Amino acid sequence: MSNRAKKQSERETHLALLGDLENVAGYWLAQLEIARSELVRIVGKDWALELEARKGRRGFRQLNWSCLTDEEIAKANAERGQKVADLEVAVVATDDTPKSSLGSLVADNDPVAAVVSEPARHPSGDLVADMAEVSFVPSVDSTYVKWGHHTKVEQIINSGMFYPTFVTGLSGNGKTFMIEQVCAKLERECVRVNITIETDEDDLLGGFRLVNGETVFHKGPVVDAMERGAVLLLDEIDLASNKILCLQPVLEGKGVFLKKINQWVKPAKGFTVIATANTKGKGSETGSFVGTQILNEAFLERFAVTFEQAYASPAVEKKMLLRHMAEADAIDDGFAEKLSHWAESIRKTYDDDGIDEIISTRRLVHIVNAFGIFGDKMTAIELCISRFDEETKTAFMELYTAHDETVTTESTVEDVEAVMTPASDFTPF
Repeated sequence: MSNRAKKQSERETHLALLGDLENVAGYWLAQLEIARSELVRIVGKDWALELEARKGRRGFRQLNWSCLTDEEIAKANAERGQKVADLEVAVVATDDTPKSSLGSLVADNDPVAAVVSEPARHPSGDLVADMAEVSFVPSVDSTYVKWGHHTKVEQIINSGMFYPTFVTGLSGNGKTFMIEQVCAKLERECVRVNITIETDEDDLLGGFRLVNGETVFHKGPVVDAMERGAVLLLDEIDLASNKILCLQPVLEGKGVFLKKINQWVKPAKGFTVIATANTKGKGSETGSFVGTQILNEAFLERFAVTFEQAYASPAVEKKMLLRHMAEADAIDDGFAEKLSHWAESIRKTYDDDGIDEIISTRRLVHIVNAFGIFGDKMTAIELCISRFDEETKTAFMELYTAHDETVTTESTVEDVEAVMTPASDFTPF
């Protein structure tokens, strides 16, 4: 073997050893954090810091707390009113034998209880005794109208089977709302997680948090949903990075292993996953949904079915708008009907590549609510479509006047405000 080849072989060997050392160091650092948390929990933060300082002056021999003297242990027990037998400390193992967070041996198939629960909170923000008291069942919304794939989604959730479902469709057509209302009807808990490019394993499965001066492991929403047997709603899944692949075992329905605390979590009966997206996980071809990613094919393959959700028909959309009008105490049957047909005309033009913008169901609801506030049709429409460029906005308003002969585009927002406010009124509010 030449000297060059020999040096290259030695270099690769050293790099491999370095990688192994990094993995070992990471593992023991995690064990050290768990041990320190247990010490703080048992003897208190101030006394733990004092003991740690003393240990540091001794040279910080091995990463364990077994150097405590009998006098130190006795003092800690006296201060905390605990028995000496309860003061178990985490000792760094010299082999691969599984140990609990307190250092006791556990069977290979036993989960390690290393989680200190964070104080549970009610959705109102008030502290509750435990998470079992918090309900994730969505409230029934009186404005919801059953349509589209509602029945199929209801059948999936009501079956109690684990059946990952992917729902795709353009923005604002009621994908998330439909799933939440199905859960509300069935009185099933729904844990909604909004996905972004920054979402990672720590956000989803859990990680260490600093709580009251202690480092504790806080379970993520995915684990909460699994243990509750709830519906896990992954909203805007196509915004995720490849870090979302941490959910691969979850999407198989077999459970997930929490590496940070050496605990295996199996899903309770009824747990399932439903994801929503504006694309099919292949990116946005039109550029309308900036930030959407091309998702891993193996990840997408784990979803059993895909529902393509279009916008509701004008008749269904009219029912939706009338219910929102009733909420706003501004019912106008003719206005609701004309809005729904106006939106349908725009969507057909969009599908034919005639325009780049679209009026969603959500946008129509905004218009109806604005009508309830301002009391004027054109004011409501103009304010709610002003987010579009001027050319598109003008075209949309002119198209609406073609559907509604009772209005014109001549009355601007400023004209309406001038009529509503007398010229003699100089009060500031």
